[in-house]
Amino acid sequence: MTRPLLIIFLTIFVNLVGFGIIIPLLPFYAETFGASPTVIGLLFAVFSLCQLAAAPALGDISDHHGRRPVLVFSLLGTVISFVMLAVAHSVAMLFAARIVDGLSGGNISTARAYVADVTEPKDRARAYGLIGAAFGLGFILGPALSGVLAKISYTAPIWAAAAVTLVATVMAWAWLPETVHRAHAGTGNPFRYLPALLHRPLVRRVLLIDFTYWFAFAVFQTTFALFAARRFGFDVSRTGYFFAGFGILGAIIQGGFIRPIVRAIGDKPTFILGLVCGAVGLVSATLAHSVAAFALALVPLAFGIGFGHPTVSSLVSLVARGDEQGRVQGAASAVESLGRTVGPIWGNSSLERFSESTPYISAAAILLLTLLLTVGFHITDHESAATATAQ
Repeated sequence: MTRPLLIIFLTIFVNLVGFGIIIPLLPFYAETFGASPTVIGLLFAVFSLCQLAAAPALGDISDHHGRRPVLVFSLLGTVISFVMLAVAHSVAMLFAARIVDGLSGGNISTARAYVADVTEPKDRARAYGLIGAAFGLGFILGPALSGVLAKISYTAPIWAAAAVTLVATVMAWAWLPETVHRAHAGTGNPFRYLPALLHRPLVRRVLLIDFTYWFAFAVFQTTFALFAARRFGFDVSRTGYFFAGFGILGAIIQGGFIRPIVRAIGDKPTFILGLVCGAVGLVSATLAHSVAAFALALVPLAFGIGFGHPTVSSLVSLVARGDEQGRVQGAASAVESLGRTVGPIWGNSSLERFSESTPYISAAAILLLTLLLTVGFHITDHESAATATAQ
């Protein structure tokens, strides 16, 4: 591993540890300020919405002025947002913190562009795999730390998140070299070219698949803590440990299962298998009335996510010509952010209005809708050849 890749790996890993600390804690922390489940959903949604609004500008800035300053700015914004969370005394302050984090949150997309700058095309898949590993490890260690530190106080994990993200900021500022751009991975504001892409039936179908998939996943992720608290009496610690265990299982699946299965049956069948596993896991979770049964229900759900996350990205890449990969991927990122904005609002408000089972049942239904959309998704030989030539 080259030094720039090692530094970007460590930077993203440390940053994701901080993010992983917050995920299981935020619903419980917000409830101490009197926030309802619907308000908690909005706290998750406002981050994705602000990130959706700011990402194009950050991408353009990184293309013109370099990846390193944007990455440092994004990380510093996350540090400030965590400090705002830790000292908050009202729900309004929580929203302000999430808005700051969202508006400055271009660290992951900038890191991906950085990888494209410092690697040759033939080495890029392996390099992106390192970012995926940093994600996985961060989402294991972060929730586990949250579970441990929450026994001290609700603010202890938040201060820890601020500290580890500050470490990532210093690492990026001190050790990460600026890149000589080989290509402009961002290709500008996705909202400028999204309408033209949506006029193409195949691209429109895949972007709709992308949206519904991430909508369902966001429902699960952002209602997990409240579901487990209402059904099983979980606190922050138990929620954090469950998230960490779920992350370990996901890492095992992606490390040991996904590659041979994709090789054997292909991207699309693997994605369909993931959708079925995810729907089975979500329905099983709603039927579980013991912690042991709930843990067992998470196993097929982990397989669903482990199979779904990488293959949905692959499906997006397959409908793009070689000269427009950046644009299609940028459009997909915008659509995914939209799914992560709408999903928490629906999931948490339906939990509050109906029952804790409603979000998971509806997410399973959305995955089945995604399955129906995917069954009708075909790539012609001409398009496959064009993609293969580009790769």
